[in-house]
Amino acid sequence: MNFLDFIARANPDYVESLYRQYKEDPASVDERWALVFAGYEFASRNGATTTAEEGPALRVSDLVDTYRNFGHLIADLDPLGHSPRSHPFLELERFGFDKDDLSRTVTSGTFRGLADVRLADLLAALQQTYCGTLGVELVDIRDEKQRDWLVDRMENCRNQPTLEAADRVRLLERLIAAETFEQFLQTKYVGQKRFSLEGGESLIVLLDTIVEDAGANGVAEIVMGMPHRGRLNVLAHILRKPYEMILSEFEGVFLPAGIQGDGDVKYHLGYSRDHRTSAGRPIHLSLSSNPSHLEAIDPVVEGIVRAKQRYLGDDERRRVVPVLMHGDASFTGQGIVYEILAFSELAAFTTGGTVHITVNNQIGFTTSPAEFRFTRYPSELASVIQAPVFHVNADDPEAAVQAGKLALAFRNQFRVDVFIDLVCYRRHGHNELDDPTFTQPVMYREIGEHPTVVARYAERLEKEGVIDRARVKAIRDELKGTLEDALSYARDFMPRQQVFALGGMWKGFQWAGSDWSADTRVGADRLLAAAEALRRLPDGFTPHPRINKLLDQRLDMVKTGKGIDWGCAETLAYASLLLENIPIRLTGQDTGRGTFTHRHAILYDHENGAEHVPLNHVGEGQADIEVVNSPLSEAGVLGFEYGMSSADPRRLVIWEAQFGDFANGAQVIIDQFISSAESKWQRMSGLVLLLPHGYEGQGPEHSSARLERFLQLAADQNMQVVNLTTPAQLFHALRRQMHRSFRKPLIVMSPKSLLRHPRAVSTLAALAGDTFHPVLGDSAERAPSDVQRVLLCSGKIFYALDKEREERERSEVAILRVEQLYPFPARELGEMLRRYPPSAEVRWVQEEPKNQGGWQFVAPLLRGLLGADRDLQYIGRDEAASPATGSYKIHQAEEAAILDEALKRPRLAAAEPPRHADRAAS
Repeated sequence: MNFLDFIARANPDYVESLYRQYKEDPASVDERWALVFAGYEFASRNGATTTAEEGPALRVSDLVDTYRNFGHLIADLDPLGHSPRSHPFLELERFGFDKDDLSRTVTSGTFRGLADVRLADLLAALQQTYCGTLGVELVDIRDEKQRDWLVDRMENCRNQPTLEAADRVRLLERLIAAETFEQFLQTKYVGQKRFSLEGGESLIVLLDTIVEDAGANGVAEIVMGMPHRGRLNVLAHILRKPYEMILSEFEGVFLPAGIQGDGDVKYHLGYSRDHRTSAGRPIHLSLSSNPSHLEAIDPVVEGIVRAKQRYLGDDERRRVVPVLMHGDASFTGQGIVYEILAFSELAAFTTGGTVHITVNNQIGFTTSPAEFRFTRYPSELASVIQAPVFHVNADDPEAAVQAGKLALAFRNQFRVDVFIDLVCYRRHGHNELDDPTFTQPVMYREIGEHPTVVARYAERLEKEGVIDRARVKAIRDELKGTLEDALSYARDFMPRQQVFALGGMWKGFQWAGSDWSADTRVGADRLLAAAEALRRLPDGFTPHPRINKLLDQRLDMVKTGKGIDWGCAETLAYASLLLENIPIRLTGQDTGRGTFTHRHAILYDHENGAEHVPLNHVGEGQADIEVVNSPLSEAGVLGFEYGMSSADPRRLVIWEAQFGDFANGAQVIIDQFISSAESKWQRMSGLVLLLPHGYEGQGPEHSSARLERFLQLAADQNMQVVNLTTPAQLFHALRRQMHRSFRKPLIVMSPKSLLRHPRAVSTLAALAGDTFHPVLGDSAERAPSDVQRVLLCSGKIFYALDKEREERERSEVAILRVEQLYPFPARELGEMLRRYPPSAEVRWVQEEPKNQGGWQFVAPLLRGLLGADRDLQYIGRDEAASPATGSYKIHQAEEAAILDEALKRPRLAAAEPPRHADRAAS
């Protein structure tokens, strides 16, 4: 059998078509295939033949390589017994042997640990190593060192862990604990959902192995993420969350007094603790809280790990390890999984390798694998990043131990992702109230007749004389007693949920009170020194001519103290924080330059393309800034940045959408984490979202950051939503994030056209000596008693209104800007409104359609301020299904109508309400 025949086995038709293509044009195929075909032809041209003595040796080597690559195809992986046990690739005849050759002595080729051996013994060793209850996929690994490393560690021990009798008893104890816990809950809380682990109890010994080996190898912390199936069991037996705490949640507890929020169901909650392994090694374990959006936690965990690695100076990424558990259906079905795999290969997002565990129940909610995936295994996405996959029959806990050892060691050796496909079953339905026999009658008949993992392993150890039946019963009875005691304690002494927050990296922070202000002033001389430092470039660095001019302009803005634009103020905010030793991470698509060419945080040499980040060279002892041009992803990247912000409150973490509209691609992260994590899980975040927002006639996908959605989510002081009009306001809003004793997400409706608007500028004095203002008063000088109409607005529309007011000479019109929409500045706005006569008309003016933007949110709040007798009207676009028109001419006409309605003289007689001035009922 020749080499090309071997390669072609994977997909012979495809390989043959590639070879025909190569014959016509060698440059038309991938370089790797071209090398394979060239080598094959070279051997053929030079008369490569084998002697009678060489022939069997080559066939044996071929046999060994084929088992390494394809042995998993006939491995005993399905606990329910449906694994195929033969495959044409692995038939003995394919290698030129038959049954008569089994007693023949052959050279074992490259198989580790064997030399001259009977063919039957070699075949048995190959099958034990690659075709037992642990199958391994190596075929996609292109790194020869990685393959050889794995082969060495699998073949020398036949892929079996070295376990003493005491180790095996400990495994059984862990399995009994997992099973007894589930059965106890089923008995005590009939009808309550818990998403049990029954059928997949080997997950506990798998995780236990990873924790034990991680501690032995100097890992300081493991951060885990998982869906809800089996979470309570993992909390109890890996995180060691006390039984009484878990049981009290079944009993129905409340959040402690003084903790705001609504809490969450027990199978979404996380936990963390300082743990000691059986060898006495310290390791911190944490399991992140997760909503029912199963894979949404994946990028969050990766971000948390990245933040902890940076915080601990773990540059080699050996001390903090992420472990992610997945469901088989969600892993193949949810695109965010692909996004995090892509992150693993990117310098700005890598965490040095994740241990992925797919808890493969062989069913979705009620859906069969044939209906939710088109691949043989749910783990096949691993091939995208050439990662190894260990397939484990969950009925064999010792195979799970071996997989855990290999996976963690491989991750730590090469610092890349690795996958474990734990093939199990789900003894109950999707939850304990669900009847799975409606849709899977045959499968669940088999499951009903199938012995449990504990029963099978206990019987195995009894037969081998490792343990007797009385000891097994004693272990189980002792656990039942422990659980009964815990239940009594939970009912009598734990009426409130235990909240563990503001520890670790959050030590020194506190829950937010009523004062959200902060001293954000910076000395003018300090800002000037920063501006001068930002202007300096490395020797020999040639900036783009336009960038050179921009740098001169920014320095001149600061020197003259006027005309400071958005990009300059933003950069000065970052520089001032860095000089205060506050690190920053700024991420998004094309964020280095900025979508609208306003930032230029990363400069590129015009001659050789070399990069320079001026903000990393502001002054001695400063913190660092990461400016990251992210992949074209919203959900994954925003989840990652949220994770970083939730793990490191001392770092300013910012995510910028390319256009604000694109944030809707990350709506799950916004809904389930950013807006609600503190309420559900008492987890703060100071993440900043910069969402370019404004109606410039660029169409429905380039206008609106969906302000209304954020305002709809705003409640219980969960976040800040601002729509700013001056660079100074941005400067102080960013600095305010880091100068308070608590953290809240900040949603910024950031500008587009205002980036270069001649009126959207600030003075140096406003940056140096002022602070953030939730409301900005009227910019014109006039006596309040002369005002006949008050226009309330937020964001970019102010400048159009202000210009139109000047042109129409409407001096009796005042314009107030609501810069912070949430928390709503009722006190500040009320004080300003009271300056004007009660007879003055009040209008809310916005660019967005009436059912969008701020109107629906502010209308009841404004009525509360104005009282029932005061008139309030809306001026803006009509209700619309789409955020904006696609026609620039229509856009201009709509804006002109808004301005006209806002600033035209009062009518002398009643008439029908105009199109853009729907009267709001009091």
